[in-house]
Amino acid sequence: MKSLEKYLTITPEIQEAIANNKPVVALESTILSHGMPYPENVAFAHKVEEIVRGEGAIPATTAIIDGKLKVGLTADELELMCKAENVGKVSRRDVAVYLATGKVGATTVATTMMIAAMAGIQVFATGGIGGVHRGATETMDISADLQELAHTPVAVICAGAKSLLDIGLTLEYLETMGVPVVGVDTDDFPAFYCRKSGYKVDFNAKDEELIAKILKTKWDLNLEGGAIIANPIPAEYELDFDEIEAVIQRALVLAKEQGIRGKDTTPFLLKHIKEMTEGVSFASNLQLAYNNARVASKIAVELAKLD
Repeated sequence: MKSLEKYLTITPEIQEAIANNKPVVALESTILSHGMPYPENVAFAHKVEEIVRGEGAIPATTAIIDGKLKVGLTADELELMCKAENVGKVSRRDVAVYLATGKVGATTVATTMMIAAMAGIQVFATGGIGGVHRGATETMDISADLQELAHTPVAVICAGAKSLLDIGLTLEYLETMGVPVVGVDTDDFPAFYCRKSGYKVDFNAKDEELIAKILKTKWDLNLEGGAIIANPIPAEYELDFDEIEAVIQRALVLAKEQGIRGKDTTPFLLKHIKEMTEGVSFASNLQLAYNNARVASKIAVELAKLD
């Protein structure tokens, strides 16, 4: 563990909360550096942290800065991530390189889960998970998020999987890897901008108290890995499924024409979807992320009561 301490930096507030079993919610930084423009991302970052605190939990935004895995960021560090100048998108395979070279890195779902687990944080709020990309039977483009969910004991509260993925194959992969998919008062697996994807969750949990009990039971049994807590976008911000599908298809064609591959695919597609929907998708993205932070905080509070 000594080598871990060399690389892991946790703010005193978060360290105290973890030590005293207070609720903490991990937050990623890729959404700031690669998912939103500056300075809107600064306002978003502060708003998410406010929501977490408002529900009685402590926010823990993660990043890689100056050779350290950061758990909790100062105002200056948050600004650095939001300006995104020479900030890379870091998944698990990139972590050692970024630490060894001192490069600044924004944490994806996979990396945030990894860092959260190292710090002892069990709950993480994000927008939507990565998954199996459309056409993956040829490209083998499958997000590292899915392997992380299979092995890392962190619950990921999300609005399902991003609509631009092959959601059916994503759910098949999660089933194979033994990752439970629990709906927040829903039978339907959400598709990011849409409340329904045409697929079902494994279990419909009516409230955060029950979700916390399910998570505690899983980890008490030493069952490996995390869980997907699928939280649909609020109905008033939902986009029409057929309309967003048509937009995604156009964006996919653009990506293919421009040779966009791998981890550059999702930021590229989200940028073009935002442009094609004249910003409507961006507004929905904000609201689903706020909603996930709210639910994640409630689950963290309930989990803390159970220990």
